[in-house]
Amino acid sequence: MDWIKTLKLLTALAGVSGRETTVAEMAKKLLESTCDQVEIYQGNVCGYIGHRTSSKPHILLDAHLDQVGFFVTAITENGFVRVGNIGGLDYRLMPAQRVILHGKEEISGVISCVPPHLQDGKEHVPSVTELAIDTGYPKEMLEKILSPGDAVSFDMPLQRLENGCVTGASLDDRCGMAAILYALEQLQGQDLSCTISVLFSTQEEVGERGAMIGAYRVNPDIALAVDVTFAKGHGDDPTKCGKLGGGPMIGISPSLSPEISRDLIATAKKNRIPWQPEVMSGMTGTNADRFSVTREGVLTGTVSIPLRYMHTPSELIQISDLEATGKLLTAYLLQ
Repeated sequence: MDWIKTLKLLTALAGVSGRETTVAEMAKKLLESTCDQVEIYQGNVCGYIGHRTSSKPHILLDAHLDQVGFFVTAITENGFVRVGNIGGLDYRLMPAQRVILHGKEEISGVISCVPPHLQDGKEHVPSVTELAIDTGYPKEMLEKILSPGDAVSFDMPLQRLENGCVTGASLDDRCGMAAILYALEQLQGQDLSCTISVLFSTQEEVGERGAMIGAYRVNPDIALAVDVTFAKGHGDDPTKCGKLGGGPMIGISPSLSPEISRDLIATAKKNRIPWQPEVMSGMTGTNADRFSVTREGVLTGTVSIPLRYMHTPSELIQISDLEATGKLLTAYLLQ
């Protein structure tokens, strides 16, 4: 797989929670080359591999389609766009960020800010209700293009950095999608002892809503949530973060199946794939929390890609972690 090409393709598409149609349509096309059947159901993209029988375990691989961003709430008299947040955002970073507003047509904008020359030393971190987007248009023109509920995404295309790193918006969780697509490529022509469903799920950032629907429909025996987790950056607490370049983090939590965690760790060790433990004392904050309590309960694990600057326009990952994640998924499914 050409990782950069795939990530550029996936991250170029806007898909804030509840408005993921464009991403879903692209994901469906990408899955059709490796899956026997692909469908879009309630916004989720579901791909199926193999004829399901009671003699083989059915394994669900999941990554979420959606990204954090904003919804338009109002247009002010002087032509600024007011917004509400979609997902958890760091408002310290919002002033002067470039965004794209997705109305009847796409409009570029910038979140307004007070220049340092005009500040009085009493400025504070704005709340979402204080943010205003400047498009250059007056109110009368904006009202012909934008409506309340239209999505707003960050305008931050994927960029290469040094040492195999890339940065951009929506790497959470388009990189998880890329890892699964890589695993599916590697499984082509292999004799599998399981059947597989792939779920590219909607609305994870607003409560794992797509995961609930998707897992209920698929009814798997085992589910793996492939998401991102915190990679240590400058000043971060190393006890709460993984190491960038250290490989995927395998979840260990009372809310996850110990059996699945042990199997994933054993698979990584056997195949000499770099990995890191991610110990969580409660819930995981991923779609795994929904999978484990679906129907009669599903054996659930997490495989997470270390990522810096989560939920910002400049998320950062290392490609080696992404490739190792794909290799771990492949090896697990082939055992």
